[in-house]
Amino acid sequence: MAVFLLPGNSPTKLWQGRSERRRLRSMKAASPASSSAARNGFFRVLGVDPASAGPTGYGIIESDGRRCRMLHYGALKVASKRQKECLGAVLQDVHALLCRLMDEFSPDALAVESVFTALNMRTALRLAEVRGVVLLAAAQRGVAVHSYSPREVKASVAGYGQADKRQMQLMVRALLQMTETPEPSDAADALAVALCHLQVEQARQRFGLPDAPAGTKLGAKSRAARAPLPRGGATYNMRRAS
Repeated sequence: MAVFLLPGNSPTKLWQGRSERRRLRSMKAASPASSSAARNGFFRVLGVDPASAGPTGYGIIESDGRRCRMLHYGALKVASKRQKECLGAVLQDVHALLCRLMDEFSPDALAVESVFTALNMRTALRLAEVRGVVLLAAAQRGVAVHSYSPREVKASVAGYGQADKRQMQLMVRALLQMTETPEPSDAADALAVALCHLQVEQARQRFGLPDAPAGTKLGAKSRAARAPLPRGGATYNMRRAS
């Protein structure tokens, strides 16, 4: 375990897991910064599982229609001390993280879980705030956004709309042929959202279905806006493919 200090008043712990390849066929992982044109037909998706209080999960996968591989995943947990010092700390750190991921990996689309309507009012509002920051970051980077309900994601990935977190983790591991179960569950959920959109996109292309409604695409491709790295107080639990 390595600990890195980033600019700020409090230390940021960065857990960097063992690098490993995820593949459906024998293949080498692509360079994260490669452009869409240089990916040999691979479609890249950034999945996000926003959270109102716990870690916000994220995961990046890509596929060429036959092969699918994981590039990077993890979860962001903002320290409670930082949340008390700054009311918008969670929103700031989530925004900065997603902007950095989009700058580094240049995804073709961003998939995010929609707000679960059965949540109580306070939790739903806090979750909507985080989700709004996700949409803002995507708009600033010109990345198309697609939203899926938790039940849609579960049905797409696990074949059962009431699958529990453990079942989802095992299915994500199997579909991406990972050598270990993705942890924490928030990161596995983010990978599942990305897989869900990947399946929808592949079905759309295969059957010649129309594009998603215009409301899901936010802005034109632009790299003009750049966000700084999150300042101290955020905990990252990350894994990256070799």
